[in-house]
Amino acid sequence: MKNKEIVIECSIEKALNIIGSKWSFLILRELFCGTKRFGELERAVQGISPKALTDTLRHMEANDIVVRDVYPTVPLRVEYTLTEKGQDFHKIIKEMKIWGSKWGG
Repeated sequence: MKNKEIVIECSIEKALNIIGSKWSFLILRELFCGTKRFGELERAVQGISPKALTDTLRHMEANDIVVRDVYPTVPLRVEYTLTEKGQDFHKIIKEMKIWGSKWGG
């Protein structure tokens, strides 16, 4: 008889899997202010590489946190906007900001 593994789903773990990396939180912070282009995000998120930004945006898009709009201009214009699901995370980020201010040292 095989042992069956019991899987307990943790809501916090599920949320972190949806959001993704540490960069996601900083990208979200920028997108709460409105739609941004790739270059704007790259400049605003200090220390992020273009590859990390691309990977994080793709992860967030795959998890319906951001929408990627491509405009057929020369050069191509790509903009990122939060979905309703992404906007819903705003209150959590605000609370994290308050907590960080209080306990961040």
